[in-house]
Amino acid sequence: MGWTKRLGIGVGVALGAAAVASVSYAQYRDGSEEPAYAIVAAEEAFELRDYEPMIVAEVVHSGDRRQASGRSFRRLAAYIFGQDRPDGGEKIAMTAPVLQERVDQDQKIAMTAPVLQEETETDRWRMRFVMPAKFTMDTLPTAPDDITLTTVPARRVAAVKFNGYGSASDLAQMEDFLSEWVGKQGLTPKGDFEYAFYDAPMVPGQMRRNEVLIEVVVP
Repeated sequence: MGWTKRLGIGVGVALGAAAVASVSYAQYRDGSEEPAYAIVAAEEAFELRDYEPMIVAEVVHSGDRRQASGRSFRRLAAYIFGQDRPDGGEKIAMTAPVLQERVDQDQKIAMTAPVLQEETETDRWRMRFVMPAKFTMDTLPTAPDDITLTTVPARRVAAVKFNGYGSASDLAQMEDFLSEWVGKQGLTPKGDFEYAFYDAPMVPGQMRRNEVLIEVVVP
């Protein structure tokens, strides 16, 4: 069975959504800066990418993923829009995607052991907003104490694209598909899964662009 049929919620819609998306949705996505990367390999909904270094603002909250997402998004939005900063500064443009991953219980920033599909109240989730490329660590406005500004170094990442609202079951299924594809490419995973969400809440599920990502070792 080919990947197009197996992915179902992913490639079958992901490859056709652009053709039916409204102008307003296209303008929303097209108007958002995205991290720079080069495509090393591609197969249907899968891509192997080389990302350039990027600066992110990140925050960690506990709870189930959706509850943590809401709290984290509001905190990071307050920073980039200048609503909560020690020293003020200019408004920062919103970029895409918003990145999210599960983090270790004992270390705020460290990568985790393999992702558990069950979400409990003790889970900790890190959300990242990618900062526009024009900023450096020296030129970004000072962040509140609970928000960390950090540089993510250049890395090679495997990704699978899919549509929908990114439910726990969708994410778990995409993790399985991506793991299988990574294995078939002879790649070695490095770290854990990340989730990338590209669209605003008002965008219908079938037009949303979501991704599951995992860093891999560069041979």
